[in-house]
Amino acid sequence: MTYTTFMNMKHAYVFPGQGSQAVGMGKDIYDNVPEAKELFEKANEILGFRITDIMFAGTPEELKETKVTQPAVFLHSVILAKALGVKPDAVAGHSLGEFSALVVAGALSFEDGLKLVSKRAMAMQRCCEQQPGGMAAVLGLDDKTVEEVCASIDGVVVGANYNCPGQLVISGANAAVDEACEKLKAAGARRALRLPVGGAFHSPLMEPARQELEAAIAEAEFMTPSCPVYQNVDAQPYTEAEAIKKNLIAQLTAPVRWTQIVENMVADGFDTFTEVGPGNVLQGLVTKVSREVTAESKATL
Repeated sequence: MTYTTFMNMKHAYVFPGQGSQAVGMGKDIYDNVPEAKELFEKANEILGFRITDIMFAGTPEELKETKVTQPAVFLHSVILAKALGVKPDAVAGHSLGEFSALVVAGALSFEDGLKLVSKRAMAMQRCCEQQPGGMAAVLGLDDKTVEEVCASIDGVVVGANYNCPGQLVISGANAAVDEACEKLKAAGARRALRLPVGGAFHSPLMEPARQELEAAIAEAEFMTPSCPVYQNVDAQPYTEAEAIKKNLIAQLTAPVRWTQIVENMVADGFDTFTEVGPGNVLQGLVTKVSREVTAESKATL
């Protein structure tokens, strides 16, 4: 590889969402980077409890609590990115990960990002209690077929996470999701498997949570990011603060268009992707969308 070719490479940083958490996450950064330790301690103050105790040495059950999971994933991703000295050419995040991406790009402050993530988690939990629902992963069918089957169901069920070709998560009312799973298997799906989640995320059933989060987002200060942010709702890159805010408000009831985000990034010349945060799910999804790119994951320094 020549120096000129290297300079022409475009590097994207991507940030995972809920479900990537693991006990011990972030402890190496806390122990070895003074600036990271300061941010973790600031987070403890903002949240009003020592989330670091649960992240570093809690039980998996404690880490799964709504008020813990989303802030924990956000903190690990953002603080690790800062410790790595991340200066990407563009960013994107899967669902919750979009908040991490916005902070790393400078569109939101660390403090405002954490407060919004905490409010998002609690709003989603309340919504799950008020509006029971669920999600299911559908494997082996094209998106159009899944969408058509969902549209044929008498009840709320929609495409929620467009993860990669042949993998689409549906979301909605429990009975509607169950009926869709049976119809999708009859239509040729390799699998249509209910996921162990307590709500219909990224579906119309999240509307009460969207309204609650909208009020919090409206009060937060959004700034021009240092690089484009490819957002979940339409997979397009944004650099204008008001547009970013509008898209973030719509995110809770809109699908995560991850397949389209990666496709658009590749079309825009991005050939290197680094997943920053716990787990390596996005690294795998990126390579399933495009075999022509390089993808890696960074969960530690």
